[in-house]
Amino acid sequence: MKYTQLGRTGLKVSRLVLGTMNFGPQTDEADSHAIMDAALEAGVNFFDTANVYGWGPDKGRTEEIIGSWFAQGGGRREKVVLATKVYGSMGPDGERTWPNFDRLSALNIRRAVDASLRRLRTDHIDLYQFHHVDRRTPWEEIWQAIEVLVQQGKILYAGSSNFAGWHIARANETAARRGSLGLVSEQCLYNLAERRAEMEVIPAAEGYGLGVIPWSPLHGGLLGGAIRKEREGGGSRSTSGRSADALANSSLRAQVQAYEDLLDKHGLAPGEAALAWLLTRPGVTGPIVGPRVAEQLESAVRAVDLELSAEVLAGLEEIFPGPGASPEAFAW
Repeated sequence: MKYTQLGRTGLKVSRLVLGTMNFGPQTDEADSHAIMDAALEAGVNFFDTANVYGWGPDKGRTEEIIGSWFAQGGGRREKVVLATKVYGSMGPDGERTWPNFDRLSALNIRRAVDASLRRLRTDHIDLYQFHHVDRRTPWEEIWQAIEVLVQQGKILYAGSSNFAGWHIARANETAARRGSLGLVSEQCLYNLAERRAEMEVIPAAEGYGLGVIPWSPLHGGLLGGAIRKEREGGGSRSTSGRSADALANSSLRAQVQAYEDLLDKHGLAPGEAALAWLLTRPGVTGPIVGPRVAEQLESAVRAVDLELSAEVLAGLEEIFPGPGASPEAFAW
């Protein structure tokens, strides 16, 4: 496994991030534990989750599964850089949204971090991420709450997810005025088929020293050999969700077919090539992979050592051209 610093911090993390969103809803506790053990064995030390994972009436279940894995000991917690998120509703009445159990008020941040710590069976969270921008809460209030948690030793770093570039700027300018570290990472939708983050989000992250953590690196399975799997009748993700919607678009389908043809020509697995491409991109710390089974993790780990040739990189750029630098992408 290869490692890098998380943004401008001294924190060393693996170039692959273990996403845990499937733990609970699609992968049972025993298999989830086995995947986490395999991740550590492969050298993956960066685990990502969120308080709402488990979804619906089972919100929080994913954190509980991770917590029961930590409780087994053996240095599991000590070896892991643990990231979780706050924003979504965690109200006491199941699906019903109750005031002050969501978003980023100081009250909800305080309440949510304590609940996550209980579920995760740990005394601190290494990276506490804002799952979405809160347009109703001033940054002065958010940073005041985070500063208290840092002083209490409950969290070490703060990160963002799904922020626009100007949100990153406002957050870190406010933090700087308070003498706080501010955001150290941004988790955004970014892959070959979805490159809008290159316009402003990634430049803002680089400018403020945030590590970029792409989510959905295979675009919901679209970049994992979706057309081949569709043709062969395999791969549930190739026939549902974002992947199926995308393949219904004839122009995008043609792009994906050209993508698969290019990688076939060079003997490369589509999913591994898509991850390897992200690892070549400026500012990227490591993509999040969310394996449902151990074999998917093994494939993702291989991508870390995969070096794409100049010919392949040029071919990928031709098939999936980025939007270009901002503001030139939309101005003269």
